[in-house]
Amino acid sequence: MPAGRPTDYNEEIATQICDRIIEGESLRSITRDPAMPSIKTVYSWIAKYPEFLKQYEKAKEDQIDTLADEMIDIAVTQDDVQRARLQIDTRKWIAERMKPKKYGPKQDLNLGGQADNPIQIVNFADVNSSQTIS
Repeated sequence: MPAGRPTDYNEEIATQICDRIIEGESLRSITRDPAMPSIKTVYSWIAKYPEFLKQYEKAKEDQIDTLADEMIDIAVTQDDVQRARLQIDTRKWIAERMKPKKYGPKQDLNLGGQADNPIQIVNFADVNSSQTIS
């Protein structure tokens, strides 16, 4: 095998890249490894090979769950509180944006109709201008 970075698409290398992404490693970090293709090559594979695109997208989704798990480890093991906060906040920010349904802030869309929040009908024509509605 010739020396240098791989440039031809290789399913084994593609799987290694995706496995490392799932484990939480960034693509930039992976492509710094001399045994891995350059980041430009990986992006060209993503554009050219639909099966790799699908595998890569799934790996990126799974990576978010790994980042969320890491937050617990960081909170328990990191002695430097400021460093821990930065590491957790960074992971939280990424998780909220990449998987908002799972990790984003929950919104209360309760518009009424529940036992503790009944729907109220107000006829404004019957309301005297000096009355207030609370």
